[in-house]
Amino acid sequence: KEDLFRIRQEIAANDKPLRKIISAKAFTDTFGHLDGEQLKTAPRGFDKTHPAVDLLRYKQFLVIKQFTDEEVLNKNFVKELCKVYKKMKPFFNYMSDVLTTDENGVPIE
Repeated sequence: KEDLFRIRQEIAANDKPLRKIISAKAFTDTFGHLDGEQLKTAPRGFDKTHPAVDLLRYKQFLVIKQFTDEEVLNKNFVKELCKVYKKMKPFFNYMSDVLTTDENGVPIE
């Protein structure tokens, strides 16, 4: 609950970094779009007319890449998987930064 609130605080303050990550060609080509359960309206404490309400409504921030059995069984699967992780890294770094700092960017101890 606290983590979700912290992520929403960051998005409400400045949604541009997250939008840049999830709209990058490497991200969209690999994952398509951000996934996860969403509220029907703005979460409690956030303005329904906020320009980033589409991101604030997320209850989960999921990045999904499906693999076929054939892909998983291929001898090069580990290399391909590493490529996918590298494409996910900006998203992971963003979330890690948000969840390890307060709303002023100060590291949480």
